[in-house]
Amino acid sequence: MAVGSDEAEKCLSAVASNVAAHTPEVSRDVWELVIAEIPQLRGDGIVLNTLKASVEENIATLLHGFENVMPLGNVEGPAAALDYARRLAQRNVPISSLIRSYRLGHCRFLQWCLDELRRQGPEEDVCTATAQLMLELSFGYIDRVSERVVEVYQLERDRWLLGQTAVRAVRVREILAEKHVDADSAESALGYRIRRHHHVGMLLWLPQRPVGGEGLARLDRLTSRIAEELNCCTNPLFAARDETLAWAWLPFDSPRDLSWDVLASAVEDGDPTARAAVGDMEPGIEGFRRTHRQALRAQALAMAAGPGARVTAYAQVAPIALMCTDIEDTRAWVWSVLGALAFDDEHCARLRETLQIFLATGSSYTATASRQILHKNTVQYRIRKAEEALGRPLQERRRDLELALRAVQYLGSSFLRTNPS
Repeated sequence: MAVGSDEAEKCLSAVASNVAAHTPEVSRDVWELVIAEIPQLRGDGIVLNTLKASVEENIATLLHGFENVMPLGNVEGPAAALDYARRLAQRNVPISSLIRSYRLGHCRFLQWCLDELRRQGPEEDVCTATAQLMLELSFGYIDRVSERVVEVYQLERDRWLLGQTAVRAVRVREILAEKHVDADSAESALGYRIRRHHHVGMLLWLPQRPVGGEGLARLDRLTSRIAEELNCCTNPLFAARDETLAWAWLPFDSPRDLSWDVLASAVEDGDPTARAAVGDMEPGIEGFRRTHRQALRAQALAMAAGPGARVTAYAQVAPIALMCTDIEDTRAWVWSVLGALAFDDEHCARLRETLQIFLATGSSYTATASRQILHKNTVQYRIRKAEEALGRPLQERRRDLELALRAVQYLGSSFLRTNPS
């Protein structure tokens, strides 16, 4: 029997009518399952009541659709469901918990409907067609409504973050400006212990404004993920600057060496497009300011580098970041040091890469050949050609040469000459 046949539609309508007679019982069962399986959704009385209303309205809408065999893919979502999404956003409940609640609720609701279908005992082909129609309608509804509540959650999270961080941002700017700060009052307002923590300052941003305006919520979630991956001693401090830029501080109870690989992986895995600039770990109020300044310099370097890396750590680029306070003068200095090696073409790129590795390995032809998987004679040839392009021996201005090569490595073609040929 084809899905959507008269027999299947009549059977589904009868199932829905019988289940609807037990709507309070079904709703309570689904509600209890969700709060038992997802602790983050338990919250206070208001949140629990809003969840209950959301469950009831979703079930009533589904049963009405079943009873009338009507498409539910264009339903915007019950008002209570949208209100519940907003409340979760305001309480910083992970969006993953909200999405999971729809999967669990859908599963339990279908169990009630399938049990009723079995009780009715239709012929096998009618039973199969009815179950198929039930799945088709319910999945269309859940897919549409879950997308809608996610959209509402993200918009509310951004709006709430901007509102909540308005006062916080004022306090943060006062501290950064080195104005007289009442430390007790500032810590109370920020919910963050500035004096006792060691801090790692971060700037997080989205290169393009996201569709739907959920940028801040994404950056907030990414900050929390990074803090978790790095085992911070408490919650990070998050301060929104605009819809696509945030300042953050990661707290640690004692100094330690950060794993930059772990941090980079957290950003890579946490958000597909976000960028991060990170300062060093610094103690107390002065450290709070200093690590932020370092993050700002790292961001300036990342922005000057065009697409650049996903994560730019000040600890790894400090000399270049300090140089880039004046981009034009730095570019002119790089050109003067590199001479004819400063052209933006494949030939010069190969020579610069080999030369940089050669200098980093203590002028070892063998080590350079091994790193680049080249014959030793090829390395010798490239080094000779690099010296000719420089117009001087490598040992002359060696430190300047290493720094200029690093600047080009991080800043790319924006710091190179256009080849006149």
